[in-house]
Amino acid sequence: MTMWGLAAKGICEFNDKVLLLKIRSRSAHDAGKWEIPGGKIKKCEFFDEALKREYLEETGLEVDVTSLYKVVRHDYTACKTNEEVKSIQLVMKVTCKSDEVVISEEHDEYGWFSWDEVNEMISKELLTAPAIDAFSK
Repeated sequence: MTMWGLAAKGICEFNDKVLLLKIRSRSAHDAGKWEIPGGKIKKCEFFDEALKREYLEETGLEVDVTSLYKVVRHDYTACKTNEEVKSIQLVMKVTCKSDEVVISEEHDEYGWFSWDEVNEMISKELLTAPAIDAFSK
């Protein structure tokens, strides 16, 4: 049986740089790759509230959701259940009032990158597949 999931991710720009998080090295999925902050939407949760919650958990930043940027589909196999998951990811534009990030245990590091640096990371396949899809035109 195929499961369907819904996630919200947020592209945050501050001083013309984009925030990315590096997935921890011991992660079962995409270890050491960079991703856009965000995560799964819980049952009965509005997606903008889910994104704000995930951003606060992962970065310590309070964000405002400003607009829809892109919708991305990402299929994967759940590592705990081995079930096939088709995930729809709502990629939103968000704003923050500070660039002082405090990362969670889900990530090893963070960085603020110029769009040229993001494009270079894409060409070197340093981003997760959903992040590449989100940034690709």
